[in-house]
This record gives sequence, structure tokens and C-alpha cells, in this order.
Amino acid sequence: MHKGVPQNDLGIRSDILNNIKKNIGIEMLVRSMAPKVIIADEIGNEEDIQAIKYALCSGVKGIFTAHGNSYQSLKQNPILREMIKQQLFETIILIDEKEKGKINDIIKRN
Repeated sequence: MHKGVPQNDLGIRSDILNNIKKNIGIEMLVRSMAPKVIIADEIGNEEDIQAIKYALCSGVKGIFTAHGNSYQSLKQNPILREMIKQQLFETIILIDEKEKGKINDIIKRN
């Protein structure tokens, strides 16, 4: 978003929330819009995690990003480590921080 205007055409079946805390936005979407998928960037605090759990328990799929340069670095973040331990992720994709679009690793849940 830039000044309230989406910068990419995501189609007519996409809604974008802007200027709202992720956890509040996720909970609002689940309650009022019955989404099939929620996408959010830079998750990592406890409120985000609780909202994501709420969405997942409501049957909503999710795509979420978090910063880390390796699987081990993700596990060093206490909140992400707990999500990994609870098996909230089906797949973790590690993207190269220097080479745009390059995938370094794909980790599937057992």
C-alpha cells in the first residue's frame, strides 16, 4: 500500500488492510469476511501468534513472513520457536537475502 492505494493488482477477491495491527486485522478478517487465506508479513510478537492460531483453528490457511537467515536463526526467536514446536507451519521456505527469488531451503513439517 502507498497512501491507501494497493501497489499490485491482487484481483477482485482480495482485500488489503492497512494501518492496523496485524493481530487485530487477522481477527477482524476471520470474524467478518470468512477468508480462505490470510497473508501477513513480519510476524513475530505474541499477539500475532495468538491471532494466527485463532485463524488456523477457524480453518483459514495462512502465508506469513518472518526474518531469519537460517532455520536455526528462526528457532532462536522464542515466539517462532514455539510456533515451530507446535507445528503451526506446514512448510518453511528460506529465501536468499541477497539473490532475489532464490530459495535456499524448503523445510516440510513431518
